Amino acid sequence: MSIEEANKAVVRRYVDAFNRGDLDALRQLLADDAEIQGVMGQGLFDRVEPVWRQLIEGYGMQLRIEELVAEGHRVAARYVETGTFTRPAFGREPTGKSCELVAMEFFEIHDGKIRRRWGARDSASQMRQLGLADA
Repeated sequence: MSIEEANKAVVRRYVDAFNRGDLDALRQLLADDAEIQGVMGQGLFDRVEPVWRQLIEGYGMQLRIEELVAEGHRVAARYVETGTFTRPAFGREPTGKSCELVAMEFFEIHDGKIRRRWGARDSASQMRQLGLADA
């Protein structure tokens, strides 16, 4: 298996763990000093875990891989991200509304572990679709 295929497999495991809501499995896929960057800031796993927990538990966030592109130690992922706001999250009460949008994440992977992850999504569209346009 090429390094690119091996790294794509790591990203697939990351997506599977996220979709199951398995934060322990996510932690295991990350290097100890992995930097995670996204819409709500950046940091190590302990800083982003509460954000991911609210996305998973509050919004029921799911990622569907549309495309993975790899070159060396980097993988780019394009997803369709879906969710329904059914439990309190980010200080807001659930609206029962759903969202679907395109999201992209870029990974740097070494020795089977994610060292860096950058994420981007249309958060404004997500907020509108979830009924949180004033958020």
